[in-house]
Amino acid sequence: MVAKISSGNSIYGILSYNQNKVEQDLAKVIFANRMIEPEDGNFDISTCMQSFEPYLLANKRTEKPVLHISINPDPKDKLTDKQLSNIAQEYMQKMGYGDQPFIVYKHEDIDREHIHIVSLRVDENGKKINHNFEHKRSMDICRELEQKYGLVPADKKQRQEDLPLKKVNYKKGDVKRQIANVIRQVAKDYHFLSLKEYKALLTLYNIGVEEVQGEVKGKTYKGLVYSALNDKSEKAGNPFKSSLFGKSVGMDSLEERIKKSAGIIKNKKLTDRSKEIIAAAMRKTNKRAKFEKILKKQGISVLFRENEQGRIYGATFIDHKQKCVFNGSRLGKEFSANVFNKLFNETTNCPDNTFKTSQRESGENSNFGGMFDFFTFGSSASDDAAEQDLIHLYRRKKKKRRKINL
Repeated sequence: MVAKISSGNSIYGILSYNQNKVEQDLAKVIFANRMIEPEDGNFDISTCMQSFEPYLLANKRTEKPVLHISINPDPKDKLTDKQLSNIAQEYMQKMGYGDQPFIVYKHEDIDREHIHIVSLRVDENGKKINHNFEHKRSMDICRELEQKYGLVPADKKQRQEDLPLKKVNYKKGDVKRQIANVIRQVAKDYHFLSLKEYKALLTLYNIGVEEVQGEVKGKTYKGLVYSALNDKSEKAGNPFKSSLFGKSVGMDSLEERIKKSAGIIKNKKLTDRSKEIIAAAMRKTNKRAKFEKILKKQGISVLFRENEQGRIYGATFIDHKQKCVFNGSRLGKEFSANVFNKLFNETTNCPDNTFKTSQRESGENSNFGGMFDFFTFGSSASDDAAEQDLIHLYRRKKKKRRKINL
């Protein structure tokens, strides 16, 4: 038996995921703990939200208070709803969530029956419940429950699926399983607005993906193939057709995911956090390595694409806390590749924003100096053609003055 634990900030999203399964007759509620009992016995989203709402309102500090756990027995284990319900209750009690409101869904959408538990990481006072060594404790509890209920023990490979996503290492072998563990989770959890953004995200985990098109018996088709990459982003080994990993990572499902992501990102304003953090980092430094380090501390990865001359022509940001992928230009002109290319390669800049500091300390209030700050540190004003002409003129004058002084 393997338990997979994830956190989030949207209780509605997790409930919707499970409720959709119920409405399609692919799942059902088998147990509810400290939940408001609906009169008709149907736990709809609205009723469930009422049970969780007081806890969420009391929370003040925890960024991801929502808890979503799936418990997966071996396909050979044939368990009744009552047994699955008991396993869920004992698991939650041993993990420290026994007194929390939680609801248990039994999923029957695949051959292997399994359960999903939706709960919260904060108690009624808004205090976060201790989750130290959570994965280790979870695996130990699963071993205990396996023995108690006479279940088939999970082997070492199955247990590894309970761990956070890891880069694919083609040298370790079993590449297909490594790729599957990443792409299935990424396609389910992350929001992206194009296949290019999806591809950029997967390169973080040493996975490449390509579109393929062809014709079979007069019918055209298009699909995807996945490959392991080495640390230089070069293909390593044979590619795998997406059909080997299931529909969720195929072309049709990803295109549907892209459509849904557009609405979610817009309605929940998921770009706001990333834009604020990136802009702050741009103000702090014009050194690429330091810029990337600042973002990493805030849970954001950045991928810059460069040509043979080293010019940046693409920028993609991955906000792991909100699980969103953004092409720089989608965030705004001030975050486009061209701006970063100038930011990191501007020879007249002083390190770490000292130009602005020295100007402020000297009491200079030149309007032109203000323009230079905007240009250097990524404001949308840098895209104004007239302003760029002024900047180039200013630099030429500086060079002439230097020659005269020499």
